[in-house]
Order: sequence, then structure tokens, then C-alpha cells
Amino acid sequence: MSDEARQPDTVPAVLDCAHLVRRFGDRTAVDDVSLSIAPGETYGLLGPNGAGKTTTIRMICGLLRADAGTVRVAGRPVTTAAGPAKQLIGFVPQDVALYPDLSVRENLRFFGRLYRLPRRRLERRVDEVLDLIDLSSRAGDRVDSLSGGMRRRLNIGAGLVHSPTLLVLDEPTVGVDPQSRHAILESVTRFGEEGMAVLYTTHYMEEAERLCDRVGIIDRGRLVAEGTPRELVALVAEHDRVRLTAAGDLTAYAAACRRLTRVESAACTGDRGDLVDVVVKDARSLLPDLLDLARAQGVDVRGVEIDEPDLETVFLHLTGTALRE
Repeated sequence: MSDEARQPDTVPAVLDCAHLVRRFGDRTAVDDVSLSIAPGETYGLLGPNGAGKTTTIRMICGLLRADAGTVRVAGRPVTTAAGPAKQLIGFVPQDVALYPDLSVRENLRFFGRLYRLPRRRLERRVDEVLDLIDLSSRAGDRVDSLSGGMRRRLNIGAGLVHSPTLLVLDEPTVGVDPQSRHAILESVTRFGEEGMAVLYTTHYMEEAERLCDRVGIIDRGRLVAEGTPRELVALVAEHDRVRLTAAGDLTAYAAACRRLTRVESAACTGDRGDLVDVVVKDARSLLPDLLDLARAQGVDVRGVEIDEPDLETVFLHLTGTALRE
């Protein structure tokens, strides 16, 4: 993810969802959800189990009718009927959706034919996708002979074979080994760099922080927060904590820390009185001043830990639960 997130309002959106609503009987699963994704942007949709993520994704992909609201991909309306907008979407479900008794290449050919790709273009595209997912050497092998991580990568390849404008990835790294997970994340990064719009859901917060230009947090059917990871962390308005393990007159040192600009509090802690906890704004920029002050006070700093709020903090604050619960 780049330091400066792509701004979706400066170019026409690839995905534009407006006021989506879906009810199941008396229960409202999705309640007035609106979001957009720009070309080259990776958007993370996060939420606890049962929050409405899957229902939202199914409406975006035209697999479920919305009770209210609209979905457009590249300006074209998405409905449950077949139409040109669906040709622009690549959907990679959480469950592997492949034919185990067909080869890797045969699976990709099959999904390409569903989109009516001409034969020559299809063969070129299959070769390109095999290279993208690093399965060229296994192209002739049956799917049921592949490892779980390879099947996950092929599952993504099936969603890419028709060169979609919007790629929807629903928890693509569940249950894979670390090497395959790394390969999948590298591929998703590359998709964004090449201009594809990506909608990504995950139960791993570190993936969202690594991949996503913007994040939307959905809870109880409503989009409760949206922004870049940095903007969301600022929304929580928590401070950083610097914990110093040190020796010397720590009471005097803590008092001196409290006089520094941007220090909210400082106190001696720890059973042995060898810790100083300092609550600050922007710990990393203030750390040199804290260390300089320690030297001036004759305090020997032996260790430093910085605890900064992150997306996990934001998620817990907004939903009352951890992402993986």
C-alpha cells in the first residue's frame, strides 16, 4: 500500500454502491451501505462475523437482489440478471470453487469459456494467469493433486482469467501456508499497481494494513467508519505509549517528561520501579527528546517499547470485538 492512498473522488469510480439495503424477514442484514472504489485502489471491507460483509459482496456481484439501493461497475448497473456489468467483475469466493478432476489449465479454460473469450485470446490469457499465480509448472496437474495454497492461488486465477475491471476477493488466504499467503498478498499488491480495482475482505488485520488504500468497517449492517488506515487510527484519537526500562532517579525523570510538549502523562511503573510509562502524541517523533532528557537526568535507558494504536485498536473500539472473534 502506498503512503498516500489513491483518492477515489478524483477519477470515475470502478465500483459505486449507493444506499444498499437487504432484509431477511424482520432482520436487516445490510442497512444503507454506500461505498466506492477507484481504479488501482484496494478497498478493505472489515467486520465481525454476521456484520453484513458477505451479503454486501453478494449484492455487489449480482448474486443477491438488493431491497433498495444501486450497484454500478464502470457506470453500468449490476443486477441479478446476466448483463455487461457482470463481465467486468471477477469474484473469488472464500470456498475454493474448482473442478478437482480437471487440470489447472483445464479449469482456467473452463472459466474463460464461461465469459466467451475467443479461443486464441483465451489461450494467451490462460498462460498469462498461470504466470501471475506461479503455477505454470503445474499447468497439466489435476487440481486434487495440488496443495491447499496452490488451490487458493488457482481460485484467484479463475477470477482473473477474463481480465476483470473489479476483482472481489473474499478472505483469499484462509487456511493457506505462509509461503502461499505471501504470494497471494504480493499478487494483490501487483493488481492494484496495474490499475485493477480490488475489494478485499479478510480476518487478518495485518493484511488490511499492508494491502488496503482505504478501509470500510461494517457492523450490524451499517458502514460505521471509512478512510485510510491512518485516518481511521486518528478517528479513535488515542495516544501512543512509550515504555522505558531504565535505572536512576526515575521519579524525577518522569516529572521532567511531563513538562515536555505533547506528553500527556508520565509515571514510574513496574514491580521493581524500573519502568517509566509515557503517554504521548506521535511517539516516534518525540522519542529522541525523551532519550536526550534521560541522558541529561543521568538516567540509563536499557530498553524502549512503543505501543501505537492501529487498525485492530480502531476495530475493537468501533465494534466491541476483535476481528478474528
